[in-house]
Amino acid sequence: MAIRTSASIAPASATLATRRDGDTLVVQLAGQWRLRAGLPSTAPVEQALATTPPPRTVVFDTTGLISWDSSGLAVLDRIATVSRARQIVIQPEGLPKGLQRLLTLATAVAEKGDARAAPTPPWLARVGTAAQGAWEGTREATQFLGEATLSFGRFLRGTANFQWRDVLLVLQESGPNALPIVTLINFLVGLIIGFVSAVQLQKFGASIYVADLVAIATVRELAPIMTGIIMAGRTGSGFAAELGTMQVNQEIEAFSTMAVPPMDFLVLPRMLALSLMMPLLCIYADLIGILGGAVVGIGMLGQGPRLYWEETRGAIGLLDISIGVGKGLLFGILVALAGCMRGMSCGRDAAAVGQAATSAVVLGIVWIIALDGILAVVTTVLGI
Repeated sequence: MAIRTSASIAPASATLATRRDGDTLVVQLAGQWRLRAGLPSTAPVEQALATTPPPRTVVFDTTGLISWDSSGLAVLDRIATVSRARQIVIQPEGLPKGLQRLLTLATAVAEKGDARAAPTPPWLARVGTAAQGAWEGTREATQFLGEATLSFGRFLRGTANFQWRDVLLVLQESGPNALPIVTLINFLVGLIIGFVSAVQLQKFGASIYVADLVAIATVRELAPIMTGIIMAGRTGSGFAAELGTMQVNQEIEAFSTMAVPPMDFLVLPRMLALSLMMPLLCIYADLIGILGGAVVGIGMLGQGPRLYWEETRGAIGLLDISIGVGKGLLFGILVALAGCMRGMSCGRDAAAVGQAATSAVVLGIVWIIALDGILAVVTTVLGI
């Protein structure tokens, strides 16, 4: 008969049992209470605590405990939490000294009320919260627009307090410094529109109208929209980051303390610069977009430069160019308002500056697309 040595005996797993001794609940810990061996459930203790009448005290019996590590504290802390919730006294004297100290440290400070994740509210509450947030955002935007309008009125009366060198600095940043990205994007967009229209119009033998399609789409829609989106991502985010950083450093409050209106000194120069520069950028984008379409018309379809130019000039007129430039002016004002509004309402930490810049870009693009849709309907109704 083979004799099994002690080395081959499997280690005793952790067990947890309870017994009632009058008003006292005795919790018996036995085996090896180690994370690798697995820890028992606290269900027997919770069931015993829920009996009627409940025990008044909880004590521990560790005579069968072989070994333990700090992972057992999770089970003991759960027992202590349930006991405190039922106003039952815990007496940890029966535990090993190390576990007593760990349990004392774990229960020394009460859990914060906001430490746990808040439960998910019902869908109706979420809808109400979203509606309230949308209303607050609309009210904030309307208030900021009113203050910006009053500031522009003070500019027309010559009483606005700002410096023209700030306007020139923003003109330089949002104009000449933005030409490379404006050139690249509008050239590629004109190239793409020309190529797509050429592929389709060739099926009907009407490839000559590629110049018409590119010119009309570029001048009336694509040039102002793409330039506005570029300025929203490039300049609008810059406005939000600059003003947001000033908000974090409490520089805007310093202007108010010195009786300098922040709307005049900070927002007005940016609005003026961008509203002056956007029409010029739109005219430049018109030329670049038409040039991109000409690359397709001349290089792919074999049209002569003079023929392409004559077809383009016959497709668009001063009214079409004026509509595109007017859209560019409005888009520039929207981008400046979105960037400045998000920057002025920025929080007080570094993360808020990044959130303000991101929100300015998103808000500027949304406003541009929404306004362009409204203007498209208006021009169609008016027959222009």
